[in-house]
Amino acid sequence: MNPEKDFAPLTPNIVRALNDKLYEKRKVAALEIEKLVREFVAQNNTVQIKHVIQTLSQEFALSQHPHSRKGGLIGLAACSIALGKDSGLYLKELIEPVLTCFNDADSRLRYYACEALYNIVKVARGAVLPHFNVLFDGLSKLAADPDPNVKSGSELLDRLLKDIVTESNKFDLVGFIPLLRERIYSNNQYARQFIISWILVLESVPDINLLDYLPEILDGLFQILGDNGKEIRKMCEVVLGEFLKEIKKNPSSVKFAEMANILVIHCQTTDDLIQLTAMCWMREFIQLAGRVMLPYSSGILTAVLPCLAYDDRKKSIKEVANVCNQSLMKLVTPEDDEPDEPKPVVQKQAEPNPDDSSAKQEGAASGGPDGSCDSSFSSGISVFPPASTERAPVTLHLDGIVQVLSCHLSNMAIGMMTRIAVLKWLYHLYIKTPRKMFRHTDSLFPTLLQTLSDESDEVILKDLEVLAEIASSPAGQMDDPGPLDGPDLRVSHSELQVPTPGRAGLLKTPGTKGLECSPSTPTMNSYFYKFMINLLKRFSSERKLLEVRGGFIIRSAPAAAGCEEQPVPDQGPVRPAHAAAPEQRLPAALPPAPVRAQPRAAADGRRCEGSPQVTESRLPEHRLRRAAAAL
Repeated sequence: MNPEKDFAPLTPNIVRALNDKLYEKRKVAALEIEKLVREFVAQNNTVQIKHVIQTLSQEFALSQHPHSRKGGLIGLAACSIALGKDSGLYLKELIEPVLTCFNDADSRLRYYACEALYNIVKVARGAVLPHFNVLFDGLSKLAADPDPNVKSGSELLDRLLKDIVTESNKFDLVGFIPLLRERIYSNNQYARQFIISWILVLESVPDINLLDYLPEILDGLFQILGDNGKEIRKMCEVVLGEFLKEIKKNPSSVKFAEMANILVIHCQTTDDLIQLTAMCWMREFIQLAGRVMLPYSSGILTAVLPCLAYDDRKKSIKEVANVCNQSLMKLVTPEDDEPDEPKPVVQKQAEPNPDDSSAKQEGAASGGPDGSCDSSFSSGISVFPPASTERAPVTLHLDGIVQVLSCHLSNMAIGMMTRIAVLKWLYHLYIKTPRKMFRHTDSLFPTLLQTLSDESDEVILKDLEVLAEIASSPAGQMDDPGPLDGPDLRVSHSELQVPTPGRAGLLKTPGTKGLECSPSTPTMNSYFYKFMINLLKRFSSERKLLEVRGGFIIRSAPAAAGCEEQPVPDQGPVRPAHAAAPEQRLPAALPPAPVRAQPRAAADGRRCEGSPQVTESRLPEHRLRRAAAAL
């Protein structure tokens, strides 16, 4: 520093003391500066006040000499004390040089910077809030400082700033959120602890509604939840728990849709705590938001289905995942089978519908959030109060759901409980949305047939239930089910050949009137024949399947189709009266004339009386082999 330079209004003695290496001499100089600035305040001499602050900032605090920087810091603090309530007029000039010293390589100087800023903030109080972001940014860096003295000083400053925020109603949350969103992804444990402590403080202030901005920081919170430090994880659990309480209290103000994908991602993590917490959030979201979550069904199922196969080591996650799965399934209703063209949904009492009534009763019995699965919440109890007389409808996207279900079903490495859940989903979709589901049947059918080779009897039984529903559904009677919902779901029909007209005509002979349904019972559709022919083909090509599972499949198929078995006389291979050649024989799995089946008492009342009834005792294995060979 040039000793001959003019630093007026600072006297040469003050300048000399500010540059001294001894703290006591610098402190004496600070007292002289405080006295000088008080005189300027009394005279209302703002020009001289600004000149003193500028000199201390440029010539001292930002000097290349370490002792000069220390003198400049203590001098700026003295100016703030002298200005008192008027310090708010000069805060930018006072704060900026001090914050610059936060990055100094000398730990002692960083500590003096903390001390100086503490004094400036203590005097200014609420006036520092417009500068909160720069203060927070500086403090977040010092929170991870390796020097314990600096860290201790930053903690004192941090507590002071928190007190000011909680007692003020002028905090700019909108301006702060971008900085918080950026800093929340820090990997430093001390910085993370600093961030979490501030979120807790802001969440506790009644005038600050942090819930509106939760989508901005939720992902970062789940990242911090995976920290190696137990204390930080515990703090983060508390924060997430407080947010979840707020969500339950004020569901109408929650942006569920904006956070759905965040939860889907963290429900698939390998960290048990993160996965369990995210799954608990997902459960609450599905139950509180209802059909708002339907567009995210494919992602939710991707996260939830694998968890259903967890063992007792992850029992808690498995139980919560099961609730999520069941709650999501109940949101699918017959109205989702309507055409995809969206129409405004009027918020009024709908006309009673026989198909919808059973679904609503099921939703009410299950303890759903609104006692109904109807997307318009027309039961009279709405989760969200309507803002107008119309609400945008929620569309169920079957493309992604079917892809997820098919992928999980074809993956034999996935656990049995997951495959059972997948089959339950397929059955549910065929019951609630048969017209749309039949667009995907050709792509699902080979996988369903392949699942008959599963090692689990329960999986096979559920698989047969789905196949029976496909074979008997009136939606399958359409000649052209329409184009598939997605371009990726087209498959070859070579494996699913419908019987030739000649063979199909054999089924309408007087000797097979058991396959003809009464006017009150729908006929079996083309998938019934596809199923029987492909099943026998598999028995023919896979002898092990025939020997190991053939009897079980044949015994279980009638029960899955909802028909009661009737005694079948052993009359040898079925051969219609006009069949002239052996190659025209029907497969042995098709029943002879005396077979009479009764429809089961099902909720939807859509089971065919003509489902094939075969018992293992009436259809020996050698006859199955002969029937398969005849194909």
